[in-house]
Amino acid sequence: MKISDFQTKDVINVVDGKRLGHISDLELDLQQGIIEAIVVPVNSKFMGLFGGGSDLIIPWKNIVKIGSDVVLVKMDGLAQNGTQQFETTVYIDRDGRAERRG
Repeated sequence: MKISDFQTKDVINVVDGKRLGHISDLELDLQQGIIEAIVVPVNSKFMGLFGGGSDLIIPWKNIVKIGSDVVLVKMDGLAQNGTQQFETTVYIDRDGRAERRG
């Protein structure tokens, strides 16, 4: 799988069903050859150039499932940390297909 394949997937928190955004980058351990975390921008940026804000670093161990169009993560306590809340909710059916509502 390529990084460009990851960047097209929505990142969804299974704890509250919120859409966190898209993966912008990966943190790698080059010595061990493993992915340590995925990086999701918190505030919207246009083409990664304009706007600002911090990035949400999601450790690889928090990834529940990587589907064809979504990455499901388990992140507790995001609301307490001031993470932006999103209005779109993605529902995953038993076959792993996603449907956006909101």
